[in-house]
Amino acid sequence: MADIHAQLRFLPLSAQKVRLVIDLVRGKDANEALEMLRFVPKRAAEPVRKLLASAVSNAEENFGVSRDDLFVAKIYADVAPTRKWRRFGARGRFKPILRRTSHVTVILREREA
Repeated sequence: MADIHAQLRFLPLSAQKVRLVIDLVRGKDANEALEMLRFVPKRAAEPVRKLLASAVSNAEENFGVSRDDLFVAKIYADVAPTRKWRRFGARGRFKPILRRTSHVTVILREREA
């Protein structure tokens, strides 16, 4: 069985903060992971839950796999481009503001019977 991929690009959260959420669901069943992410009180939980739901839907529609047989084989967050802004401070200095983004990838697999 082929791996089922889904990707979320340019998420406006740092990869470090997203990794705190995705570490909770790595290796879990897809249904269990979706249910768990509904109650995680982090801002990254909602986009990751939507991404996981999209991957499960891809598996059902494109590959005909039951959602009960799926598990999260791999999930990772990579660093995406950082937007650099500047705010001017006292005495001619400027304070850099880094708006970090991330790319999240999920790979689902079917459990072997």
